Amino acid sequence: MTGARVAADGSAGVPVVTDNPHRSRFELHVGGELAGFVDYRLRGHVLNLVHTEVLPKYQGEGLAADLARASLDAARERHLAVIPSCPYIRSWLGSHPEYADLVPEDRRAGFGL
Repeated sequence: MTGARVAADGSAGVPVVTDNPHRSRFELHVGGELAGFVDYRLRGHVLNLVHTEVLPKYQGEGLAADLARASLDAARERHLAVIPSCPYIRSWLGSHPEYADLVPEDRRAGFGL
C-alpha cells in the first residue's frame, strides 16, 4: 500500500488495508480502528467496486485514495477484471491511467476511461 503515514511522534498511525471477504469489502484501519472501506461484489473473475466510504473522523487525509489503490492492486494480484461502479473509484481511475487495464476494454468507454 502507498501513502502510509506515521504520527509525528513515530507511533503507528499507519493505514492498513485488508480484504474482509465475509463482509465483501476492503477495510482500512488506522491504529487498529476502522477508518474506511470499499464495498465490492465478486462474481467469478470480476470485482465490482460499488461504494467507497471514509469515516468522518478520517476524512481529508487521503485515505480514500489509499483504499482505491489497495483495492485495485488486490484485483491485479488476483487477476480480476474490475467494474468501477463507485463514482470515487471511477474518478480515481481517470487520474491513474496505469490502472485502466483492469477494466475490460469493451467497458472502459462506458466509465469514461
